[in-house]
Amino acid sequence: MSLSLLFKPKFIPISLRFLPAISITFFSTLCPRKPHFSYPSIDPPFPKKLPFKVTVHGRSWDDPYHWMSNINDPDFVNFLSQENSYAEAFMADTRVLQRKLFSEMGSRIPAKISTPPERWGPLFVVFSITLFDFLVFEDALLVNLYLVIVLIIWLYYQHIPEGKEYPILCRRLDTEESTGLGSLFSSIKRGFKREEILLDWNEIAEKYGYVHMGACRVSPDHNFLAYTLDKNGSEQFALQVKDLRYGHIISSAKADAVVSLAWLKTDLLCSIPSLMITRDHTELGSNEEKIVFTERDSRFCVDVTCTKDGKFVTINSNSRSSSEVYVIDAANSFDSLHRVHKRVHGVQYFLEHHRGFFYVLTNHPSAEFEKLHCGNFYLGICRVEDINSADWQNIILPKKGTSLQDLDVFDENLVLYYDKEGSSMICSVNLPIDVNSKRIVEIEDLNPWTFPVPSELCTMAPGSNHDYMASVYRVLLSSPVMPDFVVEYDLCRRSFNVVHQEEVSCATESAQANSSKFGIDGEPLSNIRIDKCKRQEGQSPGILEAYGAYGEVLDKSWSSDRLSLLDRGWVVAFADVRGGGGPDPSWHQYGSGVNKINSIYDLVSCGKYLVNEGYATKGRLAAIGTSAGSLLVGAAINFHPDLFCAVILKVPFLDVCNTLMDDSLPLTILDYDEFGNPKIESQFERIMEYSPYDNINKGLCYPSMLVTAAFNDSRVGVWEAAKWVAKVREETCTSCSRAVILKTEMYGGHFSEGGRFGQSEEKAYEYVFLMKVMGLLDSSKH
Repeated sequence: MSLSLLFKPKFIPISLRFLPAISITFFSTLCPRKPHFSYPSIDPPFPKKLPFKVTVHGRSWDDPYHWMSNINDPDFVNFLSQENSYAEAFMADTRVLQRKLFSEMGSRIPAKISTPPERWGPLFVVFSITLFDFLVFEDALLVNLYLVIVLIIWLYYQHIPEGKEYPILCRRLDTEESTGLGSLFSSIKRGFKREEILLDWNEIAEKYGYVHMGACRVSPDHNFLAYTLDKNGSEQFALQVKDLRYGHIISSAKADAVVSLAWLKTDLLCSIPSLMITRDHTELGSNEEKIVFTERDSRFCVDVTCTKDGKFVTINSNSRSSSEVYVIDAANSFDSLHRVHKRVHGVQYFLEHHRGFFYVLTNHPSAEFEKLHCGNFYLGICRVEDINSADWQNIILPKKGTSLQDLDVFDENLVLYYDKEGSSMICSVNLPIDVNSKRIVEIEDLNPWTFPVPSELCTMAPGSNHDYMASVYRVLLSSPVMPDFVVEYDLCRRSFNVVHQEEVSCATESAQANSSKFGIDGEPLSNIRIDKCKRQEGQSPGILEAYGAYGEVLDKSWSSDRLSLLDRGWVVAFADVRGGGGPDPSWHQYGSGVNKINSIYDLVSCGKYLVNEGYATKGRLAAIGTSAGSLLVGAAINFHPDLFCAVILKVPFLDVCNTLMDDSLPLTILDYDEFGNPKIESQFERIMEYSPYDNINKGLCYPSMLVTAAFNDSRVGVWEAAKWVAKVREETCTSCSRAVILKTEMYGGHFSEGGRFGQSEEKAYEYVFLMKVMGLLDSSKH
């Protein structure tokens, strides 16, 4: 590319007038890095630059790519198109390997995928049946009338049909009749057990070219299905209500920008950004609605739920760090709205109901134990009539090293998620709990049953567990080295049963050799010792994944696609940095707000550790960050440009300061607690220390980069990825920046909503990019 394409002055300075056109390849001779791959024959695009000065707290700087935040600018759309073309050209020599990896990944996916049916009920249905006994008594025909009470249990499940991308939500009935008439009703039962298709994601994707489902709720009488649908990736979810008795969508039951849903008998509650409304669907075609609650503080979002037993509606108005809950007695409709506790900054609480008591999970203990407050959550309880009292009675105040994280309630059992000295655990205790003794107890004092889980590191995600009267609890267990399996824990018998385990078809030989059938009895999955790993992997390429925001635990669940890397000798590592989920809330606090830079330091330390300890080869370590996780990776390569040889930044949050200065964006105000408020000078200074877009090093060699974005992304603007790529190309080593590509999905949103094959295709593209820039294309073809 010639300089005349980079600069477009009204006149050419004398000093440049007689210089020959200089190609970008001239600068490659000055670059100390010798690329292991070929560049495309075309040059990367360079967008226009428009003057724009930013002034904050007395500091000023230029941002010539600010214009990109106007995504309707034709020049911006054209720039994204040019970048997509450049990315295609850059990856042209990898198409064969992409297809090979995609074929590998597809071969591991079972032809049919299904979830084990989950029971939800009971419903009592009364049949009135007349039977004629052919007996004559005083010249009259004897007629017997039978009332048959049938206990109906619904079985809900999902499955992906062979060859399809997306799941189908189905149900069938499982019945037991109380009359013992047996064979008389066998035909009725057979009819009940036929499969009903409630919702087919494939049909929606075919209709709109995109599918992103939000909330999906079945009414308590099992007659209606309410769900929300995003049709283009903007996350403006539209409400749809389907009458399951007749199989059609209720045309009048529609709303836009719906955040959450909850059913209460025949009332459907919908929350939109600042309102909670209710609709009555007892009569088809009714469009009657009324506003129940309004939140006037833009820092808080409204969410609506029902307690597990259906006796109360809870309206939750939450920010990133504070919560306020209102309750409505379901029996009194919406006439009585009671606030549980006045909003206090930093205080969070969530509640459930059980037999006249509210169980409250909160991070703020009652007054008499406030001196013990260390930021952990504890469990409190109060009678329903005392919910407005200033203090709740403490039940469980975790001891040092233990942190409560979540709860679920059933008629006879309470399920608790907690962390104990760095290990995630689940237990159940019998209900009701004796609340008359005023003493504080620990979990061990309640005779808990701790659920057996595998000894390997794993994630534990609850199933839907809708049925309040159930005595079993379903959990999905997974780890990077263990295919997902579903376990049902019998809370009364204190036993467990593995009801489903994901099949991995055509697993690679090395994966099969290094893995044994995993049991929940604590037997390890792999017999490979750490020291043996080090010796074998000292020359291995590696990937380090991180997120580190919002207190969210990094996803470390099983992915069969990852076998395509592991079988080729790659090392995959996960960095649980401060700012993400950890053993207690302090792990998040020390990596958020004014402490956000700690997350970046942690990621850098993890990367150096992998190289120094011989897990990955220096010069062949890559990093992957998604959304807020890209902030970590982008900042880390600014701090240490030579730590990673390649990075993948997916829907990246990189232009931190500019985004947080714009409070018209959907998440800006909510994110002040997480990243800081640049309108406050002291916090602005901390943000500017790490903001990736504002700290790019001029003239230095940067890693190869794959940056992905989505045009309709409402969480992280598509311009953030585009501005980052443009500025990296402008300011860093000209040769190295040719290995920076931007791939934008022009019809999609923040979340990759591809189906099972679409996700594998995306992974194959990412993995092959890393193989190419590390010079591993030839060795990866086998």
